[in-house]
Amino acid sequence: MKKQTKKIRVLIGKPGLDGHDRGAKVVARALRDAGFEVIYTGLHQTPEMIVNAALQEDVQAIGLSILSGAHMHLFQRVMELLKEKNATDILVFGGGIIPDEDIIALKKVGVSQIFTPGTATTEIIDWLAKSAS
Repeated sequence: MKKQTKKIRVLIGKPGLDGHDRGAKVVARALRDAGFEVIYTGLHQTPEMIVNAALQEDVQAIGLSILSGAHMHLFQRVMELLKEKNATDILVFGGGIIPDEDIIALKKVGVSQIFTPGTATTEIIDWLAKSAS
């Protein structure tokens, strides 16, 4: 795991009604410890709240954690809002229990990467360091 020299700002969000945020907090802490600047929005955020926070915080990436099964709607809404706000340069990635066929569909709408349960935090760190710089 390589430390970042240039601080990449990342917003970690928990959209929807899902109340399980352990994974999001583990990823947020791992990114912080690797030298990223992390903003965690907390539970029960709307896509609008997440995109507005990302714009206000001037982040390079948004990471979404969704375990509720509403991933298709929530990711697509975030992507739509970023497009509406002319912010498609913000990298969007996510994690959760997401079927392979949905991962393919999410990548088609612009989600850069999906990490499923069991992914090592070092894999997320390495991917984000390469993708957001």
